[in-house]
Amino acid sequence: MKLTRNFERLHKIVDSFPNVTVTVVGDMVADEFIFGEISRVSREAPVLILKHRDRTVVPGGGGNAVYNLADLGVNVLPVGVVGADEPGKLLLQCFRRKHIPITGIQKLKGYPTVTKTRILAGMTHTSRQQVVRVDREPENILDDRTEREIAIAAREYARASDALLISDYGYGAATPDILRTIGKLNGIPVTLDSRYRMLEYVGVTAATPNEPEVEEALKVRIGNDEEKLHWAANELMRQMKLQSLIITRGRDGMLATERKHKPLPIPIFGDDQVVDVTGAGDTVIATFTAALAAGATTEEAALLANYAGGIVVMKRGTATASRAELSAAIDKDSRSNLRRIDQ
Repeated sequence: MKLTRNFERLHKIVDSFPNVTVTVVGDMVADEFIFGEISRVSREAPVLILKHRDRTVVPGGGGNAVYNLADLGVNVLPVGVVGADEPGKLLLQCFRRKHIPITGIQKLKGYPTVTKTRILAGMTHTSRQQVVRVDREPENILDDRTEREIAIAAREYARASDALLISDYGYGAATPDILRTIGKLNGIPVTLDSRYRMLEYVGVTAATPNEPEVEEALKVRIGNDEEKLHWAANELMRQMKLQSLIITRGRDGMLATERKHKPLPIPIFGDDQVVDVTGAGDTVIATFTAALAAGATTEEAALLANYAGGIVVMKRGTATASRAELSAAIDKDSRSNLRRIDQ
């Protein structure tokens, strides 16, 4: 299967994003970044003392997929849970600032919002490097009532949507049981990003795992073996009964597979010297889902997702790709393609 690019068609898909609605059922995570300048070495222990300079909290996990869809101009309806705590409050404030509806997000007392705190250090006028990450997670799974309310809200939203995105980071707000409870959805695409149990989501439309997740699911080592990579893609398609699949491969780009077609390798867009891969998978599935919802083919959706992934890995921290940036990426690739033809 040969990679083809209809740049005019890709622009039309991106331009149609504001007419698309996507429901996201996912684990809402608070990504906290604490920045400090290196002051001195502590006398108490052989560690650096950082002078606090800044703190930001942005949506991560399923919340980052929501944020990416919003920045692409898509009408997004999030469903999930946060705690009645500061990180949960800050997440909801982030959504409100982008005019994202929050009625589908439950606020639970006694439930700690999943929070991933990254401590970054640097000198004045130098780049900041992550030195440690601290994760705060709920100890208990969500109760049956909460899961049922998630499913009810998701079913209601999805019936008025063009696609359903499942973002399962393993914290309980997005599970195979919840998807089964949601039931049939009138043929809209259902896309999946599941960190630990994607093989349990049999019958979803599409999935976007990264290569290590594929290796873990199938208990196989892929490495640079193209034949094994293609086997793994076809095996996931078979086991999960998928219509399409993207395997993201870092600086090796991605592999797109569609039912009854050979796997299609897509080279990385932009510079392979990435700055930060935090949240790039959320950007990929958000863009891929938006494109499918807008009527794109698997190849078209994969190309757009590849552009978006290439954009965000050149940004620091949990980032998004905007609709304007995506359009600019299409133009850049179009110019590069013309140069290749001229040569």
